[in-house]
Amino acid sequence: MVFIHNINPTLFDFTLFGANFEIRYYGMLYMLSFIIAYFMIRYLAKQRKLGITDDDAADLILYILVGVVAGARVFYIVFYNLQYYLQNPLEMVAVWHGGLSFHGGLAGAALAGWYFCRKKKISFYKLADIAVIPAAIGLALGRIGNFLNGEVYGRVTEMPWGVKFPDAEGFRHPSQLYESLKNLAIFATLWKIKDKMLPDGFLFWSFVTMYGLLRFLIEFVKEPDSQLGFFLGYFTMGQLLTFPMFVGGAIMLYRLKRNHENK
Repeated sequence: MVFIHNINPTLFDFTLFGANFEIRYYGMLYMLSFIIAYFMIRYLAKQRKLGITDDDAADLILYILVGVVAGARVFYIVFYNLQYYLQNPLEMVAVWHGGLSFHGGLAGAALAGWYFCRKKKISFYKLADIAVIPAAIGLALGRIGNFLNGEVYGRVTEMPWGVKFPDAEGFRHPSQLYESLKNLAIFATLWKIKDKMLPDGFLFWSFVTMYGLLRFLIEFVKEPDSQLGFFLGYFTMGQLLTFPMFVGGAIMLYRLKRNHENK
C-alpha cells in the first residue's frame, strides 16, 4: 500500500491590512514544541531542585529560541549553500524561505544555554541534562512538520509504505517519519534513565550520541541536498556533520562514566 501526499501544509490563511498571512502546521508544531519545553523544564527543574523560577524558565526558552534559529541559519548558509547566499545576501535573513540546520540549531541552543547558566550561576550540565528531554520531543514534532510540508523526503523505494511527494519522482522513503520515530525513541530512553544516579552531563551526551548514530543511519535512505549531492560518492552532508556527534558523544560518555566510577 502506498501513500499519495496531497496534504495542504497551510492550516489557514487570512488577509490583514492588505497583506496575506499563512498559518502553517510546521510553525504550529514548533510553537507547540517550545510550549512543551517550557512546562517540562519547569517540572524537571523543580524535581531536581535547580532553583529555576517560572520566569527563569520563560527566559531560558527565549534564549534557546534565538540560539536555535540563529545557529541553524548560520550553519545552513555555511555548510549547505554558501555560494547561493553570497550571491544573494538579503536571503540570509529570509528564514521563512526555509534553510535551517539541526547541527547549527544544537550549537546555538548550547551556546544560549551556556550564557543563561553563566548569568544565573547554574551548572550547564545540570540544565542541559533536563533540556535535552523536551528537545527530543520538539525534534520529533519538527520532522512531522517536514512530512506535512512534503519536504526533506527520502530516496526512491519500492517498500510498501513509500510515499509519492508532489515535487519528487517516484515513491520515496518517508524519512521525516523515520526521524520523528528516532527522536521519540531518544526521548523515551532519556525519560527512562533520568532518575538514575548518573553523573552530570550524562543525559546530554547520551542525547548527542544517540542522535548522531541514528541520524547517520537514517541518512542512508534520505535524499541528499540537490545542491550538494554525495561526498566521497556515498555520504551526505548530514552524515559528515552527524558522525562526529556520535564519536564525540561516545567519548564523553566513557569519560563521564570512568570519572564517576573512580570517585
